[in-house]
Amino acid sequence: MKIGTRGSTMALAQTQEVVRLLNRAHPGLAAELVKFTPSGDRDQVSKLERHGGKGGAFVAELRAAMIGGELDCCMHSLKDMPGDEETPGLVIGAYLKREAAEDAIVLPKGVSVNLIDCDRLAGKKIGTNSVRRAAYLKRLYPKAEIIHFRGAADTRLQKLDDGTPQKLPDGGTVGPADALVMAASGLTRIGRADRISRLLSFHEMLPCAGQGIVAVECPAASWNTRELLAAIDDAETRAMAEAEREMLWVLNGHCNAPIAGHASVNVSRLTLKGAVISLDGKTLIEIEAEGAIDRPKELGRAVGLELLEQGAKEIIEGTRV
Repeated sequence: MKIGTRGSTMALAQTQEVVRLLNRAHPGLAAELVKFTPSGDRDQVSKLERHGGKGGAFVAELRAAMIGGELDCCMHSLKDMPGDEETPGLVIGAYLKREAAEDAIVLPKGVSVNLIDCDRLAGKKIGTNSVRRAAYLKRLYPKAEIIHFRGAADTRLQKLDDGTPQKLPDGGTVGPADALVMAASGLTRIGRADRISRLLSFHEMLPCAGQGIVAVECPAASWNTRELLAAIDDAETRAMAEAEREMLWVLNGHCNAPIAGHASVNVSRLTLKGAVISLDGKTLIEIEAEGAIDRPKELGRAVGLELLEQGAKEIIEGTRV
């Protein structure tokens, strides 16, 4: 079984876990990974919308190779998969058990965590490439400067520690950054959980839909591959993912929309909290609801519709470029 993946440290770590689980579930399978370097990894300066959003930057080329028969399946970070579209002929065959979904503040080596309060971050530069994180940061730290900061996770850490400015799409630079906001799960996956200076609670910064979830996509017609992947699928994570992505579908969210969502499981019940925040961080609409774990899309649809009823559409439309 050939499994497609990006070549970043994080993507390789995630795909190696998929390979490990498959080979354990199916002795003799000899699953292997195949590395790709999609456009979003080749260009670590431009904003992602130049590549068609996260889907175009990180997912499209892998999907094309799979549809063309070069691969049996592909590993994706679920948060990189567009939530406002479907790809005919492809399905998610497995979701790995969800890891921590929180965002984390990361400081340069040797800098005290005492820096992380509103007053001490005044005038400091916090780096992120996520419009959602940027919007929440403007709400949490209104006196800080939020700057565009791109690159693979380990590359961003190196630039932070070295004090390297971030190149900008127009040819200029910004920074260097005094702090970064990154996914806690991503730092853990590359063995750098020690770099987490502080976890941000869901109350402070609700994660994006799918954060902390690894998805394995495959051709819908490949029943043998789907059967093999079913052995490593985590049912609770699938329910969470389907609820969060259905909310995205209802909101018709695009890559530049600051939409957040996180589902959690308590026995047979599923809770979903969704949010839409304005780019300046001043307007935040949050909805939380509960439903049966075996009806996740119904819950996601309900939360999405209620967000639209409360004014989310106007915020989302205002962020389209």
